[in-house]
Amino acid sequence: MEKAFKWFSRLAEAIAGGLLAAIFLTFLLQIVLRYLFTPAGWTLELIGILWVWVIFFSCAFVVREQDQVKFDIIYLSVSRPVRRIFALMSAVALVVGMLYTLLPTLDYIDWMKIRKTATVRNPFTGNKIPLRDVFSIYGVFIVVIAARYAWQFVNTLRNGPPKTELELAVEALHEAETAENSKEDATK
Repeated sequence: MEKAFKWFSRLAEAIAGGLLAAIFLTFLLQIVLRYLFTPAGWTLELIGILWVWVIFFSCAFVVREQDQVKFDIIYLSVSRPVRRIFALMSAVALVVGMLYTLLPTLDYIDWMKIRKTATVRNPFTGNKIPLRDVFSIYGVFIVVIAARYAWQFVNTLRNGPPKTELELAVEALHEAETAENSKEDATK
């Protein structure tokens, strides 16, 4: 299971990297078209679409919990049992909030099928792309975030609140010292 999770994580990082590379290449193409040929409006719209996808895809599948920006001054100042309550409450709030908005969001995304992109066209059919397809990643984002925090709720119930960065650093330091002491004992 852990191997599959690591493989999926690498795949998600590669997809996010590919989206960022596509943004960069489209930006370079936009510069070339603007200054050497005829400007093309589709490059701007494509960059916007790719940006929406890279943000929501990455937040759903690439960005880890410890990489999130947190305002945790109060959280860090309380005892571990209180942190557990805070972690459970925040997980429930996020799951409830995401699921509460899921159906109206999916309804709106589905309604967006009648609207199409202004200039970007499907390279295979030549048709303009329905905005439903552009914004469908937001529905995926909501489902994944709700599932992630539901799992975090269960994990907090089982194992207590997530460790702080300081606790993780102290553990890593302790493990390094233990490994170093083991090497010294083995060489004696």
